[in-house]
Order: sequence, then C-alpha cells, then structure tokens
Amino acid sequence: MPKMIKELLIILIMSGTALALPLQAGERQVEDAEALGEVHFQPACREDSAETFDQGLALKHHMMYQQARSTFRDLAEDDPDCAMAHWGEAATWFQPLWPERPDEAALSAGREAIDRAREAGPGSEREAALIEAVAAFFSPEEKSYGERIRAWAEGMEAAYAEHSQDLDVAALYSLSRLALAMGEESEERHRLHDEAEAILADIWAEEKHHPGAIHYAIHATDVDGRAENALEMMEAYSDIAPSVPHALHMPSHIYVRLGEWDEVIEWNRRSADAAREHSVNGGISFHYIHALDYLVYGYMQQGEVDKAQAVKEEAREVERHQPGFVSAFHAAAIPARIAVEQRDWEAAKAITPREPDYLPWDDSYWSEGLSWYARGLGGVHSGELEVAAEAESQLATLRDEAEAAGEERFATYIEVDRKILAAWLEHEQGQAETAVDLMEAAAELEATVEKDPVTPGALYPPNEALGDLLLAMDRPRQALNAYQASEDIWPGRRNTRAGMEEAQEAFARR
Repeated sequence: MPKMIKELLIILIMSGTALALPLQAGERQVEDAEALGEVHFQPACREDSAETFDQGLALKHHMMYQQARSTFRDLAEDDPDCAMAHWGEAATWFQPLWPERPDEAALSAGREAIDRAREAGPGSEREAALIEAVAAFFSPEEKSYGERIRAWAEGMEAAYAEHSQDLDVAALYSLSRLALAMGEESEERHRLHDEAEAILADIWAEEKHHPGAIHYAIHATDVDGRAENALEMMEAYSDIAPSVPHALHMPSHIYVRLGEWDEVIEWNRRSADAAREHSVNGGISFHYIHALDYLVYGYMQQGEVDKAQAVKEEAREVERHQPGFVSAFHAAAIPARIAVEQRDWEAAKAITPREPDYLPWDDSYWSEGLSWYARGLGGVHSGELEVAAEAESQLATLRDEAEAAGEERFATYIEVDRKILAAWLEHEQGQAETAVDLMEAAAELEATVEKDPVTPGALYPPNEALGDLLLAMDRPRQALNAYQASEDIWPGRRNTRAGMEEAQEAFARR
C-alpha cells in the first residue's frame, strides 16, 4: 500500500469514535450509527424503529452477529409488530461464510423468530421475500446445513429477482452466492464469485459507505487470482466502521493474499484490541482470537517469532474465549502455526490436541485435525515415526467423521494435511516416488476448494511441502517449480522463499 494512503487510513481509524453500551448477558456493541456505515432499509415499522433496525442490519452486514441479534431483540421487544425486527433476529442464527453451524437450540430460536415475523405480518413484498428466504433455512424438515444454505440461497434468488434495485437485498443475495460458492467445483465457483463481485461493485458505486457491499466484496476477492479486484473498496472499510472489530480485521484477508505482512499485523492488532472489549456468552468474542491468529501468521512470515509467541501467550491468558468452532480453530492453529512455521519439530510433537477443553471439539473436526497434523509433522521430522503414524490415523478418523456429518469441505482440508503427512512418512520409510505422488495429490486436492475465511492460510501449504520433499531428495529444479507454484498462490511466505533460494543455489552448483 502506498505510504500516503496508509497514513491516511491510520488517521481515519484514530479519529473514528463510537459509543459502546452494555448488552444483555454481558455483551457489548457499537451503538453509534455513523460508525457502522450507511444502511437505509426503511422497514414497515414505527417511524422511530427505522434507525435501530438499520443499526442491526449494518452490524449483520459487518458479521457482528451476536451484537446484531441483541439490537434486533431489543427492537422486537419495543416494537413487536415490526416483522423485520423478528426477521433480523432469525437471520443472525446462521452465519453463511463462517464455519459455525447452528445447533438444535439455534435452529429452534431462529424458527420461533421467523414465526413471530410472519405473525406480525410483513409490510411489503420485499419484506415478505426476505422473511420467506430465512424461513427456508429454518425449515422444520430434517436437513443438512448445506441443504439449509441452498434453501436460503434459493429464497434470496427469488427476492433479488423482484427487488434487485434494493441495496440490502442485493448485498444479501451476493452473500448467498458466496455461500453457495464454498461448496462448488472450480468452474461454478468462479461464476458465482463473478456474479457477486459485479453486484457488490454496483452497490458500492451507488453507496460508498454500504457495509455489506465492502465486506462481502472482500470475501468475494479473497480468492486465488482476485485479491487486487477490490482494493479501493477494501481501503475504505475502516473509514465507515472504525470501531467494529471485524471491519478492522477484514482488509487483512486481502493483504495475506498479497503478502503484505506489515498491513496484516497492523489491521489485526487494531481488530484484536477492539474485539477484546466484546464479550459473548461469558467469553471474549471469537473476533478477538480470530484476529490473533492472523496476527501470528503475519509475524511468522516476518520471522518475528518472539512477537508471535507473545501473541500466543496473550490468547492463552484469556480466561474464556467465546465457545464455538472459530475459537477452537484458532486455539489449535496458533501454537501449531508457530511450531510448524519455524520448523520446531520438538514443539510441534509436544502439541496436545483439544485444548482448552471447554471448547466444542466433538464438532470441530478440522480444528482438532490441526493439532494432530502439527504433532505428526513433529514426529516424522524428529524420527519418531510411531507418533506420526498415530497422527495420520487420527486425521483419517477426523476426515471420516467430517464426511459423515456432511462437512465435505472440512474433510477435504483434513485430507490434504493427511496426505502431506503420509508423504513424509513414506519418504522416511524409503518410498521416495510414493512420497512424491502423495504430495502432488495433496496439491491437486487443495486446488478443488477455496481457502476458508476462518484461516489466513495453511499450516504447511502442499506445494511448499512438495518443494521441501524434492529438496530432501536432491531434485532442486523440480523443487524450484513446486516452490514457485506455492508462491503464485501465497506470495511472500518466508519458508517458500527460503526454499526457492536454497533450490536455486543447489541447482546452480550442478
């Protein structure tokens, strides 16, 4: 980022203000509408309800779901005939781009809120369309999470067909396209991202401060080959929401893709500091540990291990993180990332899965898999093959459990890691070609899915691992090709570039 723009953004952030008032159950939220962006939905409710509804919808666009839910609940109590207040509460019980999955209690709460919205009566065809789209997600029929997302997306398609000029309908429709894209094959994925990008750009052209347009556009371009498509929109995000933790975090999705580590560190430090003040369900909001993991990733790419370790301790000192998949993921990822990135195989081998124990590990297959993966890599690289073999077996079990739960994408992430670990095991057992085949298969499998928004990147990207393997087999030219393939996807990774340099030197000596 040019220095002048960067300094301007810092000034904008530092000058932004927002009121923070306590919520129910110890939650905390930004209340100043000017600090959330511009949303003008104009629901068919009491005139004095419109501003509160717009605040709730803006928070939802920022993916501050718990805070949005509290806002909508307060509005529904104050104005129970406002159908969209009930819709808003229901719509926060599922989070389309997050790996969180609503349990039976959440599904029941969403269903009850939608019933209240129907009873209150939508005030327009637009409101009816949005209510029925969310109602489709909360169908009482037995459905998988993916089926519920598709049902909601179909409802949003119908709503958009009739109300495409409404900025919020268009933004939510684009969000539904991105949610669908997460489960699609490559060609269809690109089509859905193309559509979402185009619509979000049109919204932004009309309203520069629309939080949904900017936030969802960053997700639409947090995709291989698209990172530079929405830079101008991204750089405006902190301007419209200088106190919203997730808004302060979002630009780093693109900076990771560009290998701009100073910016990754800068934005996530601000995000974590803002999120530290938000408590949810007796724990610190998962936006806090989400930012910390990205912060660790940035520090490790700059070789600042001591700073990364300090962030790890900062996360550990929190008495309780908000329970959920996201917190479990980052609790596992942070120590694994530090150990694997610095090739500290003893530290990696010593990692204990499922810590801290209050997090929902039974439903967090991929999260737990990160710990086993790091532990297995530590074992195989320190000569304790039985440790690595146990870890590979655990990864296979977690993969199967994810598949059985209908989480094919999470199963794919786990299987990529399992193949990399299996490749190193084969190499240590003298099966060089089998090892290469497995590593190449891991890289091919990774290409079938997009990076999940929860993570800044893999603990050990398969092409980087392939380069390391080929170097160990004294094949520097092939290793260089593998490192270049990794660099093309994840530019600026410290270990990838170190491997490239070593491969170049080895090849030059021949």
